[in-house]
Amino acid sequence: MKRLLIILFILFAFNQLSFTQVVYERLNSDVYLFLSRLSQKGLIDFNDQIRPLSRKYIAEKLSSLKQNTDKLTSLEVEELNFYLSDFGRELDLLNNQKIETEKVSSINKDQFGRYRLFSYRDNLFSFNLSPILGAEIGSRDNQRLIHIWNGISFYGYLADNIGFSFRFVDNTEKGNTIDKWRTFTPKTGFHVRNDETIFGFPPDKIEYSEVNTNIGIDWSWGSFSAGKDFLEWGYGESGLIVLSQKAPSFPFIRLDVSPVDWLSFNYFHAFLSSDVIDSNETYYHQTGGERIVFREKYLASHTLTIKPTKGLSLSLGESIVYADKFEFSYLFPLIFFRVNDHHLSRQINEAGSNSQFFFSVSSRNQLKNTHLYGSLFIDELTITNMFDKEKQRNQFGFSVGASVTDLPIDNLTLKLEYTKIYPFVYEHYIQTTTYQNASYNLGHWMGSNGDLIYGSVNYRFLRGLQATLWTQYIRKGEKGNAYLQYQTQPQPPFLFGLRKNYSYFGGFIKYEFVHELFAKFDFQFMKSSEQQEDLSYSDSNLNEFYFSIYYGL
Repeated sequence: MKRLLIILFILFAFNQLSFTQVVYERLNSDVYLFLSRLSQKGLIDFNDQIRPLSRKYIAEKLSSLKQNTDKLTSLEVEELNFYLSDFGRELDLLNNQKIETEKVSSINKDQFGRYRLFSYRDNLFSFNLSPILGAEIGSRDNQRLIHIWNGISFYGYLADNIGFSFRFVDNTEKGNTIDKWRTFTPKTGFHVRNDETIFGFPPDKIEYSEVNTNIGIDWSWGSFSAGKDFLEWGYGESGLIVLSQKAPSFPFIRLDVSPVDWLSFNYFHAFLSSDVIDSNETYYHQTGGERIVFREKYLASHTLTIKPTKGLSLSLGESIVYADKFEFSYLFPLIFFRVNDHHLSRQINEAGSNSQFFFSVSSRNQLKNTHLYGSLFIDELTITNMFDKEKQRNQFGFSVGASVTDLPIDNLTLKLEYTKIYPFVYEHYIQTTTYQNASYNLGHWMGSNGDLIYGSVNYRFLRGLQATLWTQYIRKGEKGNAYLQYQTQPQPPFLFGLRKNYSYFGGFIKYEFVHELFAKFDFQFMKSSEQQEDLSYSDSNLNEFYFSIYYGL
């Protein structure tokens, strides 16, 4: 109740502003890739350091491109018109255009040429409803796999103040080689829901659900929202080291401010799952079993982004994971989290929290049609002993990458990335303050003590039809433990322990028939080499093939 009152107070404090509505576009929408490519060519200024972005912001960028179609390729013009029909309502909001009441109660095209199951809109209220249906059949390790999912999504706007969205998906996977834990894969982790289990899982079936929702308001220089969803920070096709979609989504409140074109600020406060049982709060219920209570866990983060010149952006951020009880001071967007933790913990490590710093640079079209980007994530850095190998304890990761599009061939995009994460990044000796949600890393899926080199080639044949080939190589050392992390001097070197090497080659071809209706074929070959106690290597291979057709991403 106390937290609800705090949120209501924040909303009331903003009530003197002239609000409009904000709805965020889902992260796996291809419109992000479309706008990123065109900003890479210098045709728009696209601020996508922190995602998701609002549909109105995306509509604004699409509208600006509509005024410069002479600079687009013929395929890009088709893609632009395709996305414009999806963001018609947002374009009306941007133009303050009044409309007649329109109602579509069956599968049909709306006035913008977009198929929807149901839509309604007038000058006060708009609502768009879509089903989510999908089926995938494939092979993993020469064993058949089936994945079926269904659900529903909707979004809309209420008056001039409120935007809202909701998305629910129920999943069933069947097969003897299901990846039940999703530890070493970029796929999002999940909470399994099953009754009959063997060691926690049935032998050939898992079920899980996903739900994301958001409600928000915006104004001319900022926005505020509350919901449960994914957040991404930075750039990278092979993984994100700061915030990614690896962990399940989490509830949060979010504030974005951009008072001038060259400066923006983001803050959010999240409510995480610790997976750590509170034995003091756990008690027996009437049937004799235990009522389990987990320790509370939170994440606060803020980021300042500066654009000193066209195409160049620099971002500096800080976050802190704290636990056990909610701290009001972390609701202050401008507070220095690390110093605040020193105050709250009385400078006692065992009473403290886990803070992080991160930095990003992005350069678009300063080299023709090229995007250069890099991120640095600092989990722990010993400044005084940085160059003393006997005393240093530096735990950080970084990634750098480059993307070139339409050179030398139109509609062709090449990417190359390198990521290195030193030992013990994302970990902490207090198990409630690890940089994780529901035991999955909030950052890169590869985890600590490893590096990765990645390359891809993408070609778009026509509107909606594209193919990608990719390859990557990973070196991975052991995870270690808290004693090695905090009590060993000097700290273990990069790639310490028995080594694992992974070589990948994969690709996919995907076609979007109409909005949100896809067919996709993808494959992946992986060779792994695992070092044994005698330092020899044991090799194995894993081949995967999948075909899927789905509506609603």
